Amino acid sequence: MLEFTETARDRIRTYLDKQRAQGVTALRVSGTRAEHKLWLVKPGDRDEADHVLDGGGFEVYLDPLTQRHLQGATVDFVEGVMQSGFRVSFPSPSWDDPLAQRVQDVLDTMVNPGVAGHGGSVSLQRVEGDAAIISLHGGCQGCGAADITLKQGIERMITEQVPEIKRVLDATDHEAGENPYYAKDAAVGPRDTPLT
Repeated sequence: MLEFTETARDRIRTYLDKQRAQGVTALRVSGTRAEHKLWLVKPGDRDEADHVLDGGGFEVYLDPLTQRHLQGATVDFVEGVMQSGFRVSFPSPSWDDPLAQRVQDVLDTMVNPGVAGHGGSVSLQRVEGDAAIISLHGGCQGCGAADITLKQGIERMITEQVPEIKRVLDATDHEAGENPYYAKDAAVGPRDTPLT
């Protein structure tokens, strides 16, 4: 089930109160682990297939795919100097370790928003010594450019932001990837481009 922190509930209730005169009374959450969106809606915007949650003073509409992808996630509202907004996070046994939490934060805020455009996501499996062990999912799993993404993107971002990490290792079974963004042996574009 999708959970909300009290901070997030308060912020959502405040936004709903400001739009209640226009009939806006609910929240829709849609997306996957890698990319998700939240917006305020009217009761008439609810689809028959939606799962409806009690968010604590407001209804939350989730389509079946979103419900599956965001199972166990927590919605929070964070305020910072550079940006503020809603943040969806997922439980991880590694988060008890502050170093692993810092790596996960880099994945959540810097890496996953970028790879989501290719239908992918990256998750932290664990930290061992000076190495972060990650897995790639979706369009990144089996992608012909995964090595480049790992070395020139993911590893660079993690090692710059978390200097204690010197290496990033890929634990992904790339042979099991069913929908890679770039086919391994293709010299042409992304998966929606026919290969000849």
